[in-house]
Amino acid sequence: MTPATDATAVEAANTAFYEAMETGDFDTVSGLWLDDDTAPVTCVHPGWPVLTGRGEVLRSYALIMANTEYIQFFLTDLKISLAGDTALVTCTENILSGGPAEDGAELGPLVGQLVVATNVFRRTPDGWRIWSHHASPVLAGDDGPDDAETAPDDLEPPA
Repeated sequence: MTPATDATAVEAANTAFYEAMETGDFDTVSGLWLDDDTAPVTCVHPGWPVLTGRGEVLRSYALIMANTEYIQFFLTDLKISLAGDTALVTCTENILSGGPAEDGAELGPLVGQLVVATNVFRRTPDGWRIWSHHASPVLAGDDGPDDAETAPDDLEPPA
């Protein structure tokens, strides 16, 4: 495979993951995670502790899907890096989600959230599979490390 072909395949696997989350397709989400006992999977959802092991990670997705009436991901800033049989995908998840409906409404209130994510994939005989997912919320008003308010003086490098 060429790097361009690998990048296309990784992007397709990454897209399939988010599309399966949107449609609540647990079987596809499960099938996209690495199933290799020699390399345990890990997952960090925003605000959650580190989850380790396929069973724990997949239980978290089942819980999320069971408690989310609606979710849609708009991915931006997507970057793919390849190193042999490992791929690193970084992106911004622009998430629109809704909980259970109240008072006979069709859908509960919608909430927008901005999350940065890192997805690590490994090549397997069955294609690229997720080895690790780490997602962190973007705080409102945070312009990043160049923002003077987010870079306190005590974080300057030693002289």
